[in-house]
Order: sequence, then C-alpha cells, then structure tokens
Amino acid sequence: MMRPDRFSDYIVYVDESGDHSLTHINEEFPVFVLVFCVFRIDQYIRRIVPAAQQLKFEFFGHDQVILHESEIRRRRQPFELLRDDNLRERFLGRLSNLVQQAGMAVIDKRRMANESGSVNNPYDLALRSCMERTQTFLQDAGASGRTTQIVFESRGKSEDEKLSATFDEVRGSGIATGVMPNLRYQFVSKKANSTGLQLADLIARPIAMNTIHPDQRNRAYEVIEPKLWRNVDGNVGGYGLTRLP
Repeated sequence: MMRPDRFSDYIVYVDESGDHSLTHINEEFPVFVLVFCVFRIDQYIRRIVPAAQQLKFEFFGHDQVILHESEIRRRRQPFELLRDDNLRERFLGRLSNLVQQAGMAVIDKRRMANESGSVNNPYDLALRSCMERTQTFLQDAGASGRTTQIVFESRGKSEDEKLSATFDEVRGSGIATGVMPNLRYQFVSKKANSTGLQLADLIARPIAMNTIHPDQRNRAYEVIEPKLWRNVDGNVGGYGLTRLP
C-alpha cells in the first residue's frame, strides 16, 4: 500500500547530548548537542530497521534491547558481553553500518553564558538551527511541499509543552527558510523501542566529544563524519554541523 501523497519520503528522529542549562556548566562537558537524523522512509523500512533487528537477535537473542549509547559505552547490562574485545569490535562494526544522514547543532555553553545580555535558551537555539537546516535539506530534495514528521523522545509534560511552543514559533517564523508548515512533530515514550531514536542517541555524544576534544581519536565520530549533510562544494559547516553561538 502506498503512503498518501501528503507525506514526504523522509522521517526525522531527534536526540541530544548534554544539558541545556547555562546556570551550572560542567567544565568537563560544556556543550549541548541536538541531533536531527534524516532517513529516507523506504530505506528505513527495508534496510535500517531489519538490520537493527538482526543485530539484536544475533547478539542478544531477542529484539527488546534498547541501543543506548551510555550503557553501551560503559558496558552495562545488557551490554556486559561487550567486555569481550572481539565481540565488542564485531558489535560496534555492525552499529557503524546503520548510521545515516544527520544534521546537528552544537552549542558551546561557555561562550553563550559569557555573551553580554544573552538570554537565549541553548535548546531553543539548537532547535531553530536544526529545523531550518532540515527544511533546507527538504527543499533541496524537492520534498518541502509535503508533511515530514519529526520524532522527539518525550522528556516530561512540562518540557514537552515548552518544546511544542518553540517548535510552533519556529515553524511559523523561520528566518532562513520562511515558514515551515510541512514540519510536524511527534513525542515518543522513553520506553519505545524505536530504531530511529536509538540511532540518534548513538550519534549525539560522539559529536559532542569531537567538539570538546577535537585532537583526540574518536572512532565513532570517524564513522559519523562522512554521513553529515554537505553542500554542493562538500562543506559541512552550516549544513550538517553547526556550532553556536
């Protein structure tokens, strides 16, 4: 069955790394990263989801495992099997093949906090940046005339209401792209076994660590970096990766 023509060929999944407080800044992790992962729906259905399911069955014997970056990195249950270096290499290699196109905003909270009179909320600033770049991507792909769903993990009633208000404000007054009535959002429970949200979660922290420690080897970022959206000249700055302020 074909999808209705009102829907675009793309779906976007969102995750973040770090907190967006400017009051208490952790000097070891002074950034906030918001990631928009864009998938072609046909590829997501036919290739990405089946590959993720196959990985879960192969390593865990069932598909109820949630691929969560912090638990994988710390090898916490159910990822304690990754203490075996050979298994870990196989597992991470398979995960690498699942990473898709991404656009993201990285906020340096120290610089923002030091800006005289700055009242911007890092999350709001990052959300605007990612929405406008997603819209530009859709315009370039000829897909901005149809509805594209953007999926967020629910963070609680109050936070979701604030995000909804900001999303609606940005959608109605996009600075770089004009209004964006084609963008819609959905909130999903943290308990949802969503492949797209899990992949977005795996991408966010490596981007943050590359920003904080650009000279350190970062294998995860090396996998992600070629997937970042670029302009026709191959530049990623201001397209797939935006650093603010």
